Amino acid sequence: MENHSWNSIISKLPNPHFLQSHEWGQVKAKYGWVPYYVVWGGSGEFHVVEDSIALSSFNFPITAAVLILKRTVSFRGFVKASVLYAPKGPLLDWDDESLRTRVLNDLQSFAKTQKAIFLKIDPDAVLGRGVPDSEGDVLDNSGQALRSELKRRGWGYASDQIQFQNTVLIDLHPTEEEMLARMKPKTRYNVRLAEKKGVTVRVGVVDDLPMLYKMYAETSVRDGFVIRDEEYYLTVWKLFMQSGQPSAIPLIAEVDGEPVAAIFLFMFGGRAYYVYGMSRSAHREKMPTYLLQWDAIKRVKAADCAAYDLWGAPDVFDESDSMWGVYRFKEGLGGEVVRTLGAYDFAPNKIFYKLYSEVMPRVLDFMRSRGRERTKQALD
Repeated sequence: MENHSWNSIISKLPNPHFLQSHEWGQVKAKYGWVPYYVVWGGSGEFHVVEDSIALSSFNFPITAAVLILKRTVSFRGFVKASVLYAPKGPLLDWDDESLRTRVLNDLQSFAKTQKAIFLKIDPDAVLGRGVPDSEGDVLDNSGQALRSELKRRGWGYASDQIQFQNTVLIDLHPTEEEMLARMKPKTRYNVRLAEKKGVTVRVGVVDDLPMLYKMYAETSVRDGFVIRDEEYYLTVWKLFMQSGQPSAIPLIAEVDGEPVAAIFLFMFGGRAYYVYGMSRSAHREKMPTYLLQWDAIKRVKAADCAAYDLWGAPDVFDESDSMWGVYRFKEGLGGEVVRTLGAYDFAPNKIFYKLYSEVMPRVLDFMRSRGRERTKQALD
């Protein structure tokens, strides 16, 4: 499949992300969202289109872009409004003050014209690197300046953070030997142990996807997190696996031909992402997840990715955080903590926003409890 013009546009901008891709817009369009493709030109051009193919006719240099997802909601069945979300966007050089001002002004105007309860953005603007208050803690002026600007404009830190605010990033520029040496000794030992115990890794195919969903469902029930239904994941996985760029590949760890663990890798714009991980209880002592990650690191490096995003780190870096165990595993792989801005909301209508913010958590809690039950029933 040929690269879509939208993907070509955003891959040339700072911090392109697969959640800003045309494919992600198509996934969300199947689930009640309308994707809008927005671009800014160097001479003041600002365009919003619903069909991204229209962008191929634009002949001006594009300096900023964002995929915005829109969903219509109603209060008490008759008052209609919309919510807007730019996952991991907008994409631009946030240090360019005049461009930053234009983009934020236009986004605020767009939210008002769409009668939005809020517009949520969560760009990969870095606030700092390293664990807070540790020796390696370094603040990033660019992200700090953007946060100050958003607060000055009346944007609020979102109570509903859709994506992880912090993550662990592995630099893929060093050699394989150097990356192995950078791992924690215990992690390196477990990689070797898995190899010695006969764990093998293969690339999955579309026919593996129902099996992978079942393994993911087992993982969610065992570890206590909520997932969506099978159709949603098959839609995402198939669409990205069959796309050219961005792309996705499942890696499956096996013992004597039996799948025991798997991960899904997404690649776009020179960065790889570990988004979905799943495992069975069988053969856990053979450490298949460690070999999976080492295989992933080698594959994405060979695919010319510059960084591998391990997708998520704690909000609070101590054992009280629910992600602490997962973080310790990721930390062992030799990555660096990267802390980003997180999601900020612009709310043109403060009353609707307050009402929505009070009602939605209760609705989501109800939906999550139903989701847990459905997943358990499907497995049974």
